[in-house]
Amino acid sequence: MSFYESARDFISRDAATAWRLSIVTGDNPYEAIRQVEDFNAANGPGVVCDTLEIKAMTAYEIENVSAALPSGVKAFYEIAPKAGFEDIIAAASDAGQCAKIRTGGITADAFPRSDAIVRFVEACVAANVPFKATAGLHHPIRCFRPLTYEANSVKGTMHGFLNLFLMTGFAMESYRRSFLDSVMEEEFDEVFEFEPTEIKWRNEFTLNLHQIERLRRSGIRSFGSCSFDEPIAELQILGIL
Repeated sequence: MSFYESARDFISRDAATAWRLSIVTGDNPYEAIRQVEDFNAANGPGVVCDTLEIKAMTAYEIENVSAALPSGVKAFYEIAPKAGFEDIIAAASDAGQCAKIRTGGITADAFPRSDAIVRFVEACVAANVPFKATAGLHHPIRCFRPLTYEANSVKGTMHGFLNLFLMTGFAMESYRRSFLDSVMEEEFDEVFEFEPTEIKWRNEFTLNLHQIERLRRSGIRSFGSCSFDEPIAELQILGIL
């Protein structure tokens, strides 16, 4: 059964309320682009793929793939925070595209160090490249937890998605790297305060509504988690939702 046959009773026929899908590509982004063009032609306007998530190893790859993107489709290039990654982020900026960072996995070595994430974010901010983060962000605040849902799962330190969002906001306000490292490594939930007009960290450092809007528009766009329930449940426990 095709996607449309399964979903036709639920999707709108109005482009204004269309389902907008982000697709993670395989090893051949050009084949994925062709499939997206076919999918959008067959299923629009009520459902459309407008984002591709693509692993990128070099600036050259980003240049070539970006040139092949259909009109209206944005790419988020997954870039590992390794030596020379700043040049790859700069290529995404030149192409008018976005970046993506992998922030965890099912083993401890899949989690990048906090300072590596900070350097990635600083590079994105400097190049005016919005980004998203994926994997390992099950919990609002940095914590030591099981890495999978298996009964005998190994435990490890997991990055918090609130840490990441606030750190990015402060990076956009040109805070020092050592300060940003501290925000990423914060493990006490009580030092994060959410008020109607601002977010406060450690009762002193704030992001106001204007800064938060800029953060969401031009900084970090979204994050991915293997669980729908955990992030929501823990935000409810913290009294944020």
